[in-house]
Amino acid sequence: MLNLAPEDWLAIQVTLKLCFYTTLILLLIGTPLAFWLAQAQSRWRTAIQALVALPLVLPPTVLGFYLLLLLGPHGAIGSTLEALGLRHLAFSFSGILIGSVIYSLPFTVQPLLEAFRRMGQRPLEVAATLGANQWDQFFNVVLPLCRGGFVVAATLTFAHTLGEFGVILMLGGSIPGETQVLSVLIYDHTEAMNYSQAHQLSLGLLVTAFMVLFIVYGLNRRLEREVSL
Repeated sequence: MLNLAPEDWLAIQVTLKLCFYTTLILLLIGTPLAFWLAQAQSRWRTAIQALVALPLVLPPTVLGFYLLLLLGPHGAIGSTLEALGLRHLAFSFSGILIGSVIYSLPFTVQPLLEAFRRMGQRPLEVAATLGANQWDQFFNVVLPLCRGGFVVAATLTFAHTLGEFGVILMLGGSIPGETQVLSVLIYDHTEAMNYSQAHQLSLGLLVTAFMVLFIVYGLNRRLEREVSL
């Protein structure tokens, strides 16, 4: 039976909130970006694709460090916000949300990019000859044919955000109810030698991540079978 302290439940709420907003924002940003990468012949395509994939190889502490400089009170964005009478974004939920969106970007874009490539241009060309505008093509052609890619993208983004640590710790610290997510709280419990609480949270995170991936990959496999039929 779970024996969680109030701070543990608070960290769970912050984590789920971060996962939800990160996934939603990245689906809105990643869909047109991935579609452009799949269709464009621009000379900038390779450079942009490399930038998108950069978080896969970049240490999260490096990304967190530069975001801290940028969003902090002396950074370009942070100082501008303070000059406008607003608070800088370091050590805030908005700040870790920005960091999470950047760090999880490839986990949204890559599955969508592969789905758009598999779809090809032919279905869109046929829809265009039938008089479908771009919105009709997206909702009636792209979404049905690439729904498996959207499911995988959303799942990977949510699951990856669930376990983010380095970027969050560097940019947001460990402020209960604001920036203290589960991964950071597990670190805090371990550092305080509170292994019982760390074990409960770690096990819960492990089981949740596995179940989310298992269910959605199973659903994606079923969708792919339906499309092939």
